[in-house]
Amino acid sequence: MRRCLVSVGVVLGVVVAGCSSGASEAEPAGSTEAAAVTAAATTTIAPESTPPEADPTSTAAPTTTVGPSPEELAVAFSGPGEYPVGVIELALAGGQQVVVWYPAAEGTSGTYTYDARDYTGESLRALLTADLPATFTIDAGLDAPGAAGTFPVALYSHGFSGFNVTASFLTSHLASHGVVVAAPEHPSRDLAAATAFALGDQSTAVTELLDTIELLRAEAARPGSPLEGRVDIEQVTAMGHSAGGGTVLAAALDERIDTYVSMSSGAFGRRDPVTSTTGPPPEMPDKPSLFIAGKLDQVASWSETTKPAFDRAPSPSTFWAIDGVGHVGFTDICTLGDGLGIIGIAEASGLSDFLDASPQFRLLGQDGCLPPNLPVDQTWPIILNTITAFVLGDSVPGASDALTPEVGATFAVDVTIEQK
Repeated sequence: MRRCLVSVGVVLGVVVAGCSSGASEAEPAGSTEAAAVTAAATTTIAPESTPPEADPTSTAAPTTTVGPSPEELAVAFSGPGEYPVGVIELALAGGQQVVVWYPAAEGTSGTYTYDARDYTGESLRALLTADLPATFTIDAGLDAPGAAGTFPVALYSHGFSGFNVTASFLTSHLASHGVVVAAPEHPSRDLAAATAFALGDQSTAVTELLDTIELLRAEAARPGSPLEGRVDIEQVTAMGHSAGGGTVLAAALDERIDTYVSMSSGAFGRRDPVTSTTGPPPEMPDKPSLFIAGKLDQVASWSETTKPAFDRAPSPSTFWAIDGVGHVGFTDICTLGDGLGIIGIAEASGLSDFLDASPQFRLLGQDGCLPPNLPVDQTWPIILNTITAFVLGDSVPGASDALTPEVGATFAVDVTIEQK
């Protein structure tokens, strides 16, 4: 019998399984993502015992296994994975749209585009007439056949005045690395509700996120679905941005969720709408977690909001704060409006008076897009590498090594990292 000594635990952008090695080339998962650096793994096959004919007095040179360097781990998951991406559009029983990104079959091609103006509501959309880019496109095939195999699940919960596809750069990227990612729309706090001042019961977002698990379970059992037989519903990560981070904290108390990611968020006590008092912070789920934030965030301070939530979280937990990143730096928003975000589109459409009267919209829609915030092509690779490494977790040997302070020290921007 032989045993395998894998000398590289993580191949950059490639999952190494068993004793095999090699890299497969993949189509990019997003039109603006940085390219990955890919290296082949080397595998040493060693006998379990010395062959009888060998000289018993000779001493063989020891086999040395060398793991990837911090510099290699810093880009191991920043580029597209081995799978092309597929997209399907589903709906919950209440009609809320759910978009799903998934690993697609080899040869899948096409693009999937959304227009941010479509999520503002009909009346406001008619006013957004500026000739500025309002669309975001990823490389993905709509209703494409799924790749062979079963894949873990990640759920995405958008923030206040957001929408479910607003982080397609991240959700499609995870799909290219072998994750089924599903994002429900939260009508109680989405962009249409916020701009119409028609907010609803925020607790419904938790139900929508958990109902999405059962929607995926049913879709994986539906004959002919691209997800048929391809969803590992026993491995679920919940991810949330801003208000979605609060949704994730509540949802992750459910036994169906195994790990969670909080982006630009914290742990807030519930505000009583009658007395305007705020209750104690919520219970923190006793599950592995990642808290990630931007150091330039003016909406949810990394030091006063995200870090205290990490401090309260049970171990194991990891905290990352990245310089040069603002609140919407974890979404696609800053690629719109020629880098001015959706607020730039609104201002160019003559809606400055509306924004001046509702300054929270200006902050929520543009914080992270303007200097001193860095361009997304400098910050997204760090965000993608970190979150992908966490979501893949133990399913990819060495993935957790990409979350350490030693890796953070290799980036050109300052990153504060804590682990417990």
